[in-house]
Amino acid sequence: MPGIDECLMEAMTLPGARGASLVDWNSGLALGAAGESPVGDHETTAAETAELARAAAEFDSFTVSAEGPGADGDEPPVEDLIVTTRAGYHVLRFVRTSFDSSVFLHLWLDRDTGNLALARLRLADIAERLVLG
Repeated sequence: MPGIDECLMEAMTLPGARGASLVDWNSGLALGAAGESPVGDHETTAAETAELARAAAEFDSFTVSAEGPGADGDEPPVEDLIVTTRAGYHVLRFVRTSFDSSVFLHLWLDRDTGNLALARLRLADIAERLVLG
């Protein structure tokens, strides 16, 4: 079972990958990072993406499922978020953990060379295998 660095390096092998990080959305801190950052600093990117993840994870509009609010406390409240910009894609994949599931993988893809569908599937697989703590 791979750890943080191995998972980030695997994410960087995806077509069009520019940068990847594992972020705690409660604190906004990057727990690990690889490649480039859209703003030149992984900590700034982590803080900014954590705000987006926190909003999605805390608003009922995004977290209520067919089973009702908070159906499974062990699961992250959201599976993933995709933000499309003119130059790229940002995929945030929430990671299930044994503690509070408040971390996510952030992958930044080049729009011309990235494959969004493949990235989403592979990030789901990476998140499932990630070992924390």
